Amino acid sequence: MFVVVGEAVGMTGGGTGAGAGTAAVEAGAEARPAGPGTGAVRIPPVPGFAARPAPGSRKRPESPKKEGKALRDRVPRAAHAVHEADAGRPGAVRAVEESGRGRIPELTPIRVGRMAASPFAFLRGSAGLMAHDLARTPATGIGAQICGDAHAANFGLYGDARGGLVIDLNDFDETVFGPWEWDLKRLVTSLVLAGREAGADEDACAAAARDAAGAYRRTMRLLAKMPALDAWNAIADEELVSHTDAHDLLGTLERVAKKARANTSGRFAAKSTEDDGNGGRRFTEAPPVLRRVPDAEAAAVAASLEQYLGTLPEDRLPLLARYTVHDVAFRVVGTGSVGTRSYVVLLLDHRGEPLVLQVKEARPSVLLPHLAAAGHPVPEVAHEGRRVVLGQKRMQVVSDMLLGWTTVAGRPFQVRQFRNRKGSVDPALLAGDQLDDYGRMTGALLARAHAHSADPRLIAGYCGKNEELDEALSAFAVAYADGVERDHAELAAAVRAGRIPAESGV
Repeated sequence: MFVVVGEAVGMTGGGTGAGAGTAAVEAGAEARPAGPGTGAVRIPPVPGFAARPAPGSRKRPESPKKEGKALRDRVPRAAHAVHEADAGRPGAVRAVEESGRGRIPELTPIRVGRMAASPFAFLRGSAGLMAHDLARTPATGIGAQICGDAHAANFGLYGDARGGLVIDLNDFDETVFGPWEWDLKRLVTSLVLAGREAGADEDACAAAARDAAGAYRRTMRLLAKMPALDAWNAIADEELVSHTDAHDLLGTLERVAKKARANTSGRFAAKSTEDDGNGGRRFTEAPPVLRRVPDAEAAAVAASLEQYLGTLPEDRLPLLARYTVHDVAFRVVGTGSVGTRSYVVLLLDHRGEPLVLQVKEARPSVLLPHLAAAGHPVPEVAHEGRRVVLGQKRMQVVSDMLLGWTTVAGRPFQVRQFRNRKGSVDPALLAGDQLDDYGRMTGALLARAHAHSADPRLIAGYCGKNEELDEALSAFAVAYADGVERDHAELAAAVRAGRIPAESGV
């Protein structure tokens, strides 16, 4: 099913358990020595841990599974099939224009061109528009740390600290604490759109969505039955294929893994840098994707790494102390991220071996304005880069060992390794018999990610044993994908008419 690694990634204290414990301590609970023959010491509630039943109480606390099951009375699982258009919903062109505010103006046409390429590409760049719609769909009220952009192309391979490969969610720009259903609905919709782009028939697309929801549900049930520590540390590797019956994907995963192992800082530096004439190296321009920046801008980015070091565990500092900063360049990334500020920083060790860091602007999550409409609290964010990094660590079992954050010219940034043996499956290129395999794999990974911050027993109790939720989410995915196609058509028409500038093929 799942392989369990030996090291815990960590757990964040707080929440209702912490509050309950603190209240009990403040109420005057004290540790008393056990009397003769009692056999145990009475320990008062400890903040950050679950509360113990009252001494002598015969009433058992309500089961989270039963609590989850009871939520079906308020939000029937079949209700998730419903999606009704909102009269105040912004049009596709307006939504794209509004999401471009604060981005680098000259890069906006590249972003528009990438979104106009296909309905699936439009979905990838419009997480905020979908959040507007999702805030008006049924929700159980169960919160979790969510990716916020859990479409099918945001799962992939990356390297761990020991040189192995892990497959998991790998994009957290929009991560927040919010409704778990939003991630799952974005995933199933993206599978329908990717399947249509690949030429799969409608039955295959709907089946992929249904299988993803089913894998999410079954995996959450599995995690709910495991010991807490085992469930926390569960990490998917080749055993994930068996758990999700994704054997048709094996060949594709092997090819992706082979490419990922070669996708390193060293290879990127070999292609993208040149001798600077002073015993070091510098980036070579490849506009508009990679370009040099003025000395003052490069110096500001380099100087921000001192603050970044303060966000890392202390045991990482001796490693980075063996590298020297040699150059900084600007590099365009992604679809939704195009137009944000993103730099690559070239570091060289004593042998001239490179390590490339990415310093990427962290904008406020596009989900944030829509949480209140869904009945979820809106968190206060002290630093957007910190939000992204902590959200990533809360969802992944294994994260980049050099994840951190910093500030450049008053703007928040996240920092991570660039080209850390990353590889991904393009779901829009999968055959029909592979699409449902990929859906099951990503559904299982999403469940594992949510189970770090939400009690899997609670979500499993709501999802249940039968396929009622699976069928509802498949119906939602097909209906919402139809709406995305209409949005894409509106954007494409505006591009053709010259109402919004776009640059394709970049």
